[in-house]
Amino acid sequence: MWKGLGAVDWAALKHNHGSAKDVPALLRRCAGPVQEDVDDAALELLDHLFHQGGWICSAAPAALPFLVRLAASPDALLSCRRVMLELVSRLAAEAGQVAGKLLDPGWQPAWEQVLPDVLGLLTDPAPEIRRGAAHVLGVCDSPGELVLSALVQCWQAETDPATCLDLVLALGQAAHREPVGPQAAAVLGWLHGLLDAPQTQIRLAATHALATADPNLPARRIDLLLEEVRDPSVELWRHTSTVEAGVGGVHRWTAALLTGPSITFALGLLKDHPDVDQRIGALAQAGGLLAEWRSASAALLPALSVRLDDPSPEVRFRATELLACLGTAAAAHADEAAVLLGDTASRATRKGETVAEAALWTLARMNDPRCVPALIEVMADTRSGFASSSAGYPVTAGWHYAVLPTLHEVLGQLLDHAEPLVPVIGAQLETATDNRVLNQLCQVLAGWGPAAKAAVPQLLGLLEDDRAWAAAARALAGIGAAANRAQDLLLARSSTRGAHAELAAWAYWKVGGEAAPAVEALGEVATGASIPRPVLRMLADLGPHAACYAKQLRSLTTDNDPWTRIEAAHALWAVTGDADTTAPVLTAAVQGLAKGSFLPVMLPAVRYLAQTGSAGRPAVPLLLAALTRDQRLRNSGGWRGFVQDESIRSAIEELLAGCGEPPAPTI
Repeated sequence: MWKGLGAVDWAALKHNHGSAKDVPALLRRCAGPVQEDVDDAALELLDHLFHQGGWICSAAPAALPFLVRLAASPDALLSCRRVMLELVSRLAAEAGQVAGKLLDPGWQPAWEQVLPDVLGLLTDPAPEIRRGAAHVLGVCDSPGELVLSALVQCWQAETDPATCLDLVLALGQAAHREPVGPQAAAVLGWLHGLLDAPQTQIRLAATHALATADPNLPARRIDLLLEEVRDPSVELWRHTSTVEAGVGGVHRWTAALLTGPSITFALGLLKDHPDVDQRIGALAQAGGLLAEWRSASAALLPALSVRLDDPSPEVRFRATELLACLGTAAAAHADEAAVLLGDTASRATRKGETVAEAALWTLARMNDPRCVPALIEVMADTRSGFASSSAGYPVTAGWHYAVLPTLHEVLGQLLDHAEPLVPVIGAQLETATDNRVLNQLCQVLAGWGPAAKAAVPQLLGLLEDDRAWAAAARALAGIGAAANRAQDLLLARSSTRGAHAELAAWAYWKVGGEAAPAVEALGEVATGASIPRPVLRMLADLGPHAACYAKQLRSLTTDNDPWTRIEAAHALWAVTGDADTTAPVLTAAVQGLAKGSFLPVMLPAVRYLAQTGSAGRPAVPLLLAALTRDQRLRNSGGWRGFVQDESIRSAIEELLAGCGEPPAPTI
């Protein structure tokens, strides 16, 4: 097995973590007898040679023969053999995607040398190895005519159902690779015949195999696709090498074949099913649609509400969490959500989120007062399924992250119910020892503004605490003149010229003090070619009092950083009223909205444009185009993406109203 291993100058080769001198030892460990060590070595080797893809490193072609030998060795542990084939498949697929300097010149000759050995694995006694080999031959870039004969022969002899699925997919991939010869045409004809096969999952595999060349095929077969993915035999895919997914994964994999919002497919999945995994998968698919397409809400809401009394806590949680994401658009189901406030059944997750917590979040998003008593109770509890800190999730097509926010993010939705909640927050401020919690609670109070004035006594106490005073100062600044009792303490903090003296001076101004201390203190941090973003916002708050910074602000409107540009432009307008400079900068920042591109910087840019009144008129056409888009405007997954979409559309509507434009039609 190791013939030629010592002849390679491994130290001269590179992998994803540097020198490849450690590859021989990893290969030998992979052939060992101890399961745990073998698994560790195999995964480490995969990480070294592939990592996240993007190139074929120089160590990959040198290691390739040994990877294939390990995969073929009956003496190696099966788990190792499978990982070796997975690594080979990833490398082979990546080699077909990258070019130039990203593809090591030794890869192609090395691949051609091992191809006969990979073909030989199609007859291995272990079905897992035959599946892995089929997957490799499906994703590699070898001409189909070189591998089709072996794949066809394997299909004719194969008796393992899961392996048959991998073979159908591999045959479809190989038959579509250029150049397409007569054998490929024959295979494609045979695959069309499999669309009527008696085996449900073979039909599904054939649809996937043919959809590359016929993208409308899945839509024409949508009723059959639903029958296939909802059949108990769908579990077979869990054992394949190409897909290796359970019910939900097959739902998503198949839905990806359909273009646009596949509402018919989602509704079909949402129909009642005795298998809980099917019901969970259906909600996952619905969540992916709702996260991307606004038009899906009206069609899917009735089907979601049916799942609110499902026997499974996970199903109830997911259905309720999706109502929370939709917020006021799902307000017709508020009574059903309120019933679940007493549902303490939990998910089988690390946090153990309960259905009741999802219901609480749903009612908060609907601004329903019935969430308030439940929220007060949760705040007093030491155990919570709500997130401990704010988190962002990537936007992934067809996927929704069913997660809860932090408690302070829930509270942030409830300005209209501040009166009963502020005393609870005030009591927590008196006892909290965790800086993170203190900061979160103060952030809520700052957002509520004057409505949080009942917490001023507790915030005044925190101003005496060197550990917590900055968070308290921000909260007091948000409350404003109603917190004027804080003036002396804030002025004292600002006069020390210690850390965050500018924050104390600004907060002093916000609660009704003089502007001069803030102007002076900000001058000590607004030096040089750059001004921190929080300081730019403080200067904007000061308005004409900060006129001495106009030249700096104007220069920063051309900064390379988009956040600096829009904050400087807004501050310049607030300080000088110069809309002629400000409006073009802000308009440029939101150009992508018309094409459906959203970045967090765009939300304040639109809000700032709205403040300039008629100066924002040049942005009207592109913002009107953004409002009429069906796709959500977001750059985050989970509930946050829904909130981003709502927030930017609300800001656009405010701007249009300020410019005298009639309300735009929205989806």
